[in-house]
Amino acid sequence: MHEAIIHVHKAGPLLALVGNPNCGKTALFNRLTGSHQKVANYAGVTVERKEGRLISAAGKVLRLLDLPGTYSLHARSPDERVTCDVLAGQARGEKRPDLVICVLDATNLRRNLRLLLAVKRLGLPCVAVLNMNDLAAKRGLKIDPAALSEALGVPVVATVATHGEGVDELKTLLDRTDIWQAAQPGATPEHSPEVDHAVVRDILQTLGLDSQLPDLPGDKADRVLLHPVAGPLILTLVLFLLFQAVFSWAETPMNMIESGIAWLSGHVGQLLPAGHLQSLITDGVLAGAGGVLVFLPQILILFFFILILEESGYLPRAAFLLDRLMGGVGLSGRSFIPLLSSFACAIPGIMATRSIANPRDRLVTILIAPLMTCSARLPVYALLIGAFIPQREVWGGLELQGLVLFGLYLAGIVGAMAVAWCAKKFSTGRQVRPLMMELPSYHWPSPRNVLIGLQQRATIFIKRVGGIILSLTIILWFLSTFPAPPPGATGSPIEYSFAGTLGRGLAMIFEPIGFNWQISLALVPGLAAREVVISALGTVYALSASGTDAAQALSPIIAQTWSLPTALSLLAWFVFAPQCMATLAAARRETGGLRWPLVMAAYLFGLAYLASFITYRVAGWLLV
Repeated sequence: MHEAIIHVHKAGPLLALVGNPNCGKTALFNRLTGSHQKVANYAGVTVERKEGRLISAAGKVLRLLDLPGTYSLHARSPDERVTCDVLAGQARGEKRPDLVICVLDATNLRRNLRLLLAVKRLGLPCVAVLNMNDLAAKRGLKIDPAALSEALGVPVVATVATHGEGVDELKTLLDRTDIWQAAQPGATPEHSPEVDHAVVRDILQTLGLDSQLPDLPGDKADRVLLHPVAGPLILTLVLFLLFQAVFSWAETPMNMIESGIAWLSGHVGQLLPAGHLQSLITDGVLAGAGGVLVFLPQILILFFFILILEESGYLPRAAFLLDRLMGGVGLSGRSFIPLLSSFACAIPGIMATRSIANPRDRLVTILIAPLMTCSARLPVYALLIGAFIPQREVWGGLELQGLVLFGLYLAGIVGAMAVAWCAKKFSTGRQVRPLMMELPSYHWPSPRNVLIGLQQRATIFIKRVGGIILSLTIILWFLSTFPAPPPGATGSPIEYSFAGTLGRGLAMIFEPIGFNWQISLALVPGLAAREVVISALGTVYALSASGTDAAQALSPIIAQTWSLPTALSLLAWFVFAPQCMATLAAARRETGGLRWPLVMAAYLFGLAYLASFITYRVAGWLLV
């Protein structure tokens, strides 16, 4: 029946990685595929699809699909539905896998084995990977892979994915032709849970694994880290130190990138004859896209810490700690992970809300996700803080710039909680649901997984610089260059261009909050991507300057031309700034219409304008 299954797919046989959340499935996927990965979305849904290329021990090229984690084949959320549909061969545009690799957490076989039994009943060829054996050994668990294989009726390979142990054995196993044949097409997936429970109990008894487990060192750590008083204080300290590092660690590489761009701009300007081409390259491309690229070190440092916290098992505990706080505003701790994802980008944060079963909680989480300070806002914050906040230590080695950055992130969080609280007050039928989630074991982060995550983030950022940011920068250069100033004009050429006219028109709207026409103009391309504001300001000010002034970095220029109330007003604007078009599109896909994305855009614009107005007026009054 399955003898020729290995030749079904032209691009190579398709393997599917299946497992419970936090079983080490992603670590195994990274170990098997390395950098040969591509990420997209499944057809018709916003669930992420991650596929990689795996080469077996004999050199056979295989396709490996990392399916969303699930506890069973009874789907309760969109991501679990994708896993069920792919395994059943019902996913649109997706082939049914030729082989399933079921990843088991060796420290929690009782729960993991139920999923493997359900996969077996689908009639697909299956192998089991007994992962996290090092953690199991620390708990005094001795699991015999051969005995487990005999009990399950499928091949079993013991691994420690974070260290690469057992990976070669798995690649060798995939070359065996017998594993690609399903033993027997089993019963339906809707098998009796009581029967599965009895089967799992018998397997554990046979292996001598049905006794009570001793406490782990991590259990002792949780008594401190999850303490109702000490836990939140430690979490606050961790996040605080994270933002300190974003500035202190990034200073040297940022200076190197800035110097390199200035050197390149100067040499290109000398090589090209004066004219529109020279202006396009130096004032448009290099001043715009280069002005954004300089913030890559800060973004990578931010994601480095997020990946460390995620890999170590601390993030689910942060969700647990914040459950009580979020319950006070009508949400649960389950909203924490999507909101945390929004610190990277609101789009994956909005997509991650699919794991929230309650429709009301899911909608509110989508609406407040853009208030989390995404990485696209970090360049704006860094530019303004670097230009207007002095670099000095205030107490115990803490830097003032890092304190201000922490305050901006905190302001976004407070704003999100306030909006959620208002939604709680104006909604009816609110029922508080207790948070039930698994707390994974603590373990050292895998350097390999962290490096792969940083590589993916750097690639995404550089593609944005070379794609949408570069395109918008060139368009803005064109609008800022044409038409040419009339004869006898005394101002800078940009003042007579299309962009100058548009900027002066917008300035009438934004003048009450302290924005000049250059800022007002830069906000327009910022609707496509927030960090484009930096490239837009770089282009506008480069074209507004003349002679050697055009080669200056953007930070000293705005420090000389903007007032402090204007800078503080712009910071307040970006705490609540209306999100980019891509975020609105993601919200439209998740909510199924235009109603809620329009509500989102309207209330965020109102909050941003109000916050900037108050900040500008109060700062101006205090500095008189």
